[in-house]
Amino acid sequence: MLKPVVTVGGTMNWVDHFEGLKQLDPALLKSLVENSEVVEIEANSVIFGLGKAPEHLVLLLEGSIQVQQVSDSGREMVLYRVDAGNSCVLTTACVLAYEQSAAAAIAETDLQAVMVPRKVFDELLGASKEFRYFVLSAFTKRLADLFQVIEEVAFKRIDHRLAQKLIELSGDGTNVKATHQNLAAELGSVREVISRQMAEFQSRGWILQHRGMIEIVNRLELQKLIDS
Repeated sequence: MLKPVVTVGGTMNWVDHFEGLKQLDPALLKSLVENSEVVEIEANSVIFGLGKAPEHLVLLLEGSIQVQQVSDSGREMVLYRVDAGNSCVLTTACVLAYEQSAAAAIAETDLQAVMVPRKVFDELLGASKEFRYFVLSAFTKRLADLFQVIEEVAFKRIDHRLAQKLIELSGDGTNVKATHQNLAAELGSVREVISRQMAEFQSRGWILQHRGMIEIVNRLELQKLIDS
């Protein structure tokens, strides 16, 4: 559910969150700010879904967005995440091409975001080289990230990738709040494969499994597997 917070018209200087936008011509920047809207989005909300053409460029101020693709068989795969201070590249591509989305964007946390209407996006894209650079540089970086995802799925062993994901998701702690299905989606695999590999990690004494949570017992051995 999208809940408008405020229509920005000089009442919130959200442009400071995006370095590239501060280079815009003052008149164009004024148009961008006055015609965009800041919204709050509740966690687990679908921001846009499969087969729906996004009508806004999404610029994230707070929180995290997960962009995932779902196959015809229902298999999920996380393509990338959008963190605060970045734009959602999938919405950029769809707004650019007037195409429907081939993936879904879901709020991982409560969000605050700027919604730039398609009309404003088109006007700025044609009028400002600084805005074009802002849009296309983000697009290029995310495209490189997607190639990395493809490379990992195609060429890297699932046990290495799973160990890496567990360490990544644990941060500085030892607990990972995730199900086997969550991890399968993160890694572009299936739950059965992840479950077998998790059982192997547990038998080696590297992890302990609890309902909806994994405890890392031996981080060093997981790291050794990644580095091998």
